[in-house]
Amino acid sequence: MLRLGVDLGGTKIEVAVLDDQGTTLWRQRLPTPQGDYIGTIEAMATLIARAEDDLGRVDSIGVGTPGTVSPRTGLMKNANSVVLNDRPLKGDLEQRLGRRVAMANDANCLALSEARDGAAAGAKSVFGVILGTGVGGGLVIDGVLHAGHNAIAGEWGHNPLPWPEAGEFPGPTCWCGMKGCIERWLAGPGLARDFHAVTGRDGTGHDVAVWAGEGDPGAVAALERYTHRLARALAHLINIVDPEVIVLGGGMSNVASLYTDVPKLWDRFVFSDPITTRLVAPQHGDSSGVRGAAMLPPAE
Repeated sequence: MLRLGVDLGGTKIEVAVLDDQGTTLWRQRLPTPQGDYIGTIEAMATLIARAEDDLGRVDSIGVGTPGTVSPRTGLMKNANSVVLNDRPLKGDLEQRLGRRVAMANDANCLALSEARDGAAAGAKSVFGVILGTGVGGGLVIDGVLHAGHNAIAGEWGHNPLPWPEAGEFPGPTCWCGMKGCIERWLAGPGLARDFHAVTGRDGTGHDVAVWAGEGDPGAVAALERYTHRLARALAHLINIVDPEVIVLGGGMSNVASLYTDVPKLWDRFVFSDPITTRLVAPQHGDSSGVRGAAMLPPAE
């Protein structure tokens, strides 16, 4: 059985095909057409066609998206790639392909991949965190995705940063219309914005993390603030969900210091003793999302 997964990200679209054993047989990427809804559908269709030209017709197609499909309207909602919002993405892609597709939030796909055969394999409860262009989350319990009654389970990025410190309240305005969302602080652009506000220097979140590793004082200070904010935000999450394992994904998941420093800081804020929740890096790296998309139950 050939399972095809699509990871629709803010900057790239990736397609991979897995066999029954979870081995990746085919994988390609294209840049995401910025602000172009029809172009995005065409890019996904192009990659799917390339895969089937090389391997033959696949048995299922799953798509991980930066938002979710509303169970009420069938339209996309909550995507930081705002061109997707209020659009019938699932229906339009199915019409373009002439076949059914399964669709889930990208953080759900990350969590599913890592819970099945990745860094959280064997854990009963797994929370997958996306720290990339945006901030999202997904929850897997006993190997099964928990999407929630309103299809928003895991949307921790659009809660306010907890236990705000001086200068953090009310916080920057988010694209969702609220102020102080966790996403605005912990997405890669949030780290870059904080660094620029203090130092006057420009750079991406990845740049700041690299500079911190090289000992740049401004970058070190910015990463320390980021780490403390992440610890508070994850402590808030643990207090509500209490997962066995938290897996990080997205560009910021490549910052090695987070896995040692954040658990040292979250103890102060978690309402428990002892705290045995594990914070781990994704075993499948930046391909975890596309693997999880391929693992989605086939659309009926």
